[in-house]
Amino acid sequence: MMGKFSYLFCICLALTGAVWAIELQPEPDYGPVAYEFHWAVNDPHTGDIKSQKETRKDDKVEGQYTLIDADGYQRIVDYTSDAHNGFNAVVRREPTDIKIPLPTIEKKLIATKIVAPVLPLVHYAPKAILKTQEAPEGNYVSVSGPTAQYKY
Repeated sequence: MMGKFSYLFCICLALTGAVWAIELQPEPDYGPVAYEFHWAVNDPHTGDIKSQKETRKDDKVEGQYTLIDADGYQRIVDYTSDAHNGFNAVVRREPTDIKIPLPTIEKKLIATKIVAPVLPLVHYAPKAILKTQEAPEGNYVSVSGPTAQYKY
């Protein structure tokens, strides 16, 4: 009984110490946040042309990125973000004289020349031998032909 009590006491003490340690840790002050970056890619071999630049001062971010769409137009996106207005973007599309090369489809050989003599690919079964019988006398209906025949 005493072992269970000391076990529960240790768990309560650990939880209390964890809560106290979390509450006593002050939030570190990193100072004002500011950065600026930009990058660009211009690869004429692949046609990959794009760029981005962005600046941040405290909680306000301003930036722009550009890229060439598949139809050859340049897409320009100007964006801002702050705590008061949220994220806002203005998108423009401008024509360019850049021609996007279409991919070429290589034709592959699907079949090869047959060297062996050509044999029929479809084998037919021999014709069935049908025994013709005279129709019995009496009433019957025949629908085997294009027109029905009635005999009485």
